[in-house]
Amino acid sequence: MTALEREAAALQERFGGPGPVAFSVSPLGGVVATLTIGVASAVVALQGAQVLSWVPRQDQPDVLWCSPLSRLGSGKPVRGGVPVCWPWFGAHPDAALALPAHGFVRAVPWTVERVDLGPGTVSMTLGVSLTAAQQAVAGELSARLRVTLGADLEIELITTNNGASPVLLTEALHTYFSIGDIAAVSVTGLEDQSYLDQLTGLDATQSGAITFDQETDRIYWDTSGKILRIRDEALGRSIDISASGSASTVIWNPWHDKAVRLGDMPPDGYRALLCAETANVGPRNAVTIAPGDSHTLAARFKTAKI
Repeated sequence: MTALEREAAALQERFGGPGPVAFSVSPLGGVVATLTIGVASAVVALQGAQVLSWVPRQDQPDVLWCSPLSRLGSGKPVRGGVPVCWPWFGAHPDAALALPAHGFVRAVPWTVERVDLGPGTVSMTLGVSLTAAQQAVAGELSARLRVTLGADLEIELITTNNGASPVLLTEALHTYFSIGDIAAVSVTGLEDQSYLDQLTGLDATQSGAITFDQETDRIYWDTSGKILRIRDEALGRSIDISASGSASTVIWNPWHDKAVRLGDMPPDGYRALLCAETANVGPRNAVTIAPGDSHTLAARFKTAKI
């Protein structure tokens, strides 16, 4: 038995047993938990507390996209699913070259803390703490991620400030949605919303639905209370995204040239994905957490046929 197999077996004995959570070694190379309730399933990697798969019903394809070139345990984050960007989003504002993009926790193991069953739901909570060196950079923070599977999928990222000083936080649930064809997708719910085009550095206002015919990288500001709908004509389904504790929304697709430069995505992979990210992006929408307080960023996903 390998070390990964022993780890999965120990987690199964402690948290699984006969029931809706099963721990195993993924073909991607790391330990994962498969949550099952009714006809729905979700797969969560311990690396990065990253949801890799969500299938609401067996008659539809996976709602989440993962690059076939990614591997768990490689020392690099997995491209796809729902990466956790924490305790900052994007490049670090003061040390972009010295510190990893999107924070410290995407490629490290999180600890399974508990599994809970509710009426028609199963949830799993994972936790991570920063090292002393990381706390010197980001503050005395710890994080928990709770994944709840039922008729919908909900992901909650809970940040606690364990220190004596306020901490400024930016964060995101960087969700990669699997779609039929990016050219046949539209996103509604952000009409008339102001955004920063990160490709040009210019501010703009959204007119009508968002559609795609080139690389797109936008931060939409002050989107609290907005419900987004991804309409996927090729797959004949819609995906609704509702959020709480989130003031920003990031819309991203790399298109062909960026996909080639990324290296961990097939050159045509951009056609099958759309990132619609639940976030708090600074400086405009950063979150300040007082000593002893917590903040929860949450996203709920729901699908329907169209």
